[in-house]
Amino acid sequence: MSKIIPIDRLLEMPLNIPDYQRPYKWTLKNVSDLFCDIDTAINDSRRPDHTDFKYRVGSVILHNNNGQCDIVDGQQRLITLSLIKHAIDPQYSTNLLKHEFGDKVSVEHIFDNYRFIREWLSMHKEQTEDYKHAFDDLLEVVVLEVDEISEAFQLFDSQNTRGKELYPHDLLKAYHLREMDDYPFEKMSLIKHWEDISPEKIRELFSLYLFPILNWSRKENSRAFLSQDIDTYKGVDAKCVYTYAQRVRKAMPCFQINEPICAGSEFFKMVDHYINLLENLKNEVQTDPKFSEIQTIIDANTKSVKDKNGNENIKQFASTGFRYAVNLFYCALLFYYDRFHLLDEMAVKKLFVWAMMIRIDMDNLGMDTINNYAIGNKDKNYTNRIPMFFNIATARSNREIANMNIQIIRDTDQAQSQTWETLYRSVKMLMRVIK
Repeated sequence: MSKIIPIDRLLEMPLNIPDYQRPYKWTLKNVSDLFCDIDTAINDSRRPDHTDFKYRVGSVILHNNNGQCDIVDGQQRLITLSLIKHAIDPQYSTNLLKHEFGDKVSVEHIFDNYRFIREWLSMHKEQTEDYKHAFDDLLEVVVLEVDEISEAFQLFDSQNTRGKELYPHDLLKAYHLREMDDYPFEKMSLIKHWEDISPEKIRELFSLYLFPILNWSRKENSRAFLSQDIDTYKGVDAKCVYTYAQRVRKAMPCFQINEPICAGSEFFKMVDHYINLLENLKNEVQTDPKFSEIQTIIDANTKSVKDKNGNENIKQFASTGFRYAVNLFYCALLFYYDRFHLLDEMAVKKLFVWAMMIRIDMDNLGMDTINNYAIGNKDKNYTNRIPMFFNIATARSNREIANMNIQIIRDTDQAQSQTWETLYRSVKMLMRVIK
């Protein structure tokens, strides 16, 4: 349901900031821009041709959650407007101002912005009545209110252009926190720890590693990790009586990428576990002398680019296709180590060569090809047609992977594209294959 209402009426609604929302991060510039918008509204309202003038300060999306209005989109602006209203009238209060912010990021930004707001109003004392009038009679907002959370996020995806995107892992965070309502102290600790992790790291973990690996291990094509896929990581409810659920509960905290977890705190432990494991594996490849040839090949196809300060300290792969191949290698390596907890030198080298061969096989390499290659599509003309992730998932011993027969010599004994001829020679040298 869509409606246009005065901002004052909106702020008086039972607004709530749900657990999946990110911290309040509006900067002083954002607050200044909002004040400028309000000043524009005040000035425009004085024009003789603007009778009954109203000024819209954007739109918000609310989820009607059992009489409580969860803010899906618009949190940053609504908190700031509440702070301005409170600075104008210290007696003013609203649900948002009573909200207990558990993360220091939000608290710091609220403190800094409120101080800035008071300074702004102090410097514009002559406009105080104008600002009161703006809240009372000028400012309005478009409110999209829905009863289903899935519909709320569909609206968010289609309409939000200025805020930060809410990813599927934000919804998973909210789901698993709800499963911990009986453990408030542990819940608060996990929220703080979660906010210390880069959102980009969490997004990449699911979209580039965990979700593709899970699909490929089942011989299924992967795709973008979307909100509709979150059931995959909801885990096993504590009250579930199924036999498999009992086995999962007994297995915790030992995680396996292709196995379910327990709902609640185990989700956060899992995310932390795999972020650290992935980082450690990459560091091992980069620093262990056993894998120096692998890292040399990666470095040879990586270039340094300048950052915004002109310093050449950002590493970038030579092509998107090569980046896909390297990511495929780390997916295979992560899944292999996840299953066997070993870094057998031969197994690691074979996983790397297998991943590089698809780059050597193709003129152009995109995600469709990576999907087909990862599941071992036998209808494709690749040098290797091995369902690598399925093989890892079903292997009883790490030696089954180390002993795999990876084809390296192509029929033409040259890369499909001259661009990758050096890579082809390097891969052959890595495995000491000569024809």
